[in-house]
Amino acid sequence: MTEAAEAPTGRAAGIDEVDKAIIRELQRDGRMAYSQLAPLVGLSQAAVRHRVQRLVETGVVQVVAVTDPLRLGFTVQAMIGVRASGDLRRLAAQLAAVDEIDYVVVAAGSFDLLLEVVCADNDALLELLDREVRSLDGVTSAEVFTYLHLEKQTYSWGTR
Repeated sequence: MTEAAEAPTGRAAGIDEVDKAIIRELQRDGRMAYSQLAPLVGLSQAAVRHRVQRLVETGVVQVVAVTDPLRLGFTVQAMIGVRASGDLRRLAAQLAAVDEIDYVVVAAGSFDLLLEVVCADNDALLELLDREVRSLDGVTSAEVFTYLHLEKQTYSWGTR
């Protein structure tokens, strides 16, 4: 998901087992040619092309390049738990507009909002906290959980 407006509506997308197989293969190799993909899922190349196009057009699948922040020089990754008062959706939208914040979710539990950030270093994280998070009206507190080690990150929802 790249924009808050693209958030799911809660309805199932209506995909079948062949669609799931296509998604699984593309998750392994997103650059796989339709000619390679077709025999793996038991369809013609044209049928695979049509299904992939439908999956993209309906928003079930996005074709993106996933980067490794550490290899790009971003040494600090963190989750920020935010406690807030007032309109959570408005506050979430304000935080989602901040380029350095990659993930914003309204949550139930100890925190009202969860933010995921990737920063060049601790100074950049502190600047982001002071300038973009704690300074907003409605933010009552923010707690930072710095990632020491990322063991697993996957994007395979709904295909298992």
